[in-house]
Amino acid sequence: MQDIEPHTEVELPIAGDRLTIRIRERIKFGHKFAIRDIKKGALIMKYGESIGIATRDIRSGQHVHVHNLESARGRGDKEPTG
Repeated sequence: MQDIEPHTEVELPIAGDRLTIRIRERIKFGHKFAIRDIKKGALIMKYGESIGIATRDIRSGQHVHVHNLESARGRGDKEPTG
C-alpha cells in the first residue's frame, strides 16, 4: 500500500453507488480523508461511529487527523456533541 498524492481521484463504493473524491493534500497510508465537506464543530464519523469533532472546517479530500479533529474516543471526560 502507499500514500495518496494530491490531485489523485479516488473512487469509493458508497451505499451501492460510486463516489469520486479528489484528494487535496498527501494522505499517508492508513490515514483518513474527508469524503464530504465537514463544518467546524460537526461530528466526524468513521465506519458509522463518531471518532471526534472537527476543530475547523474540513473540505472533501482533505486529511483528517489531529490538526483538525478533537478525538473523543477513550477519553472518558468528554462526550461528542453535534
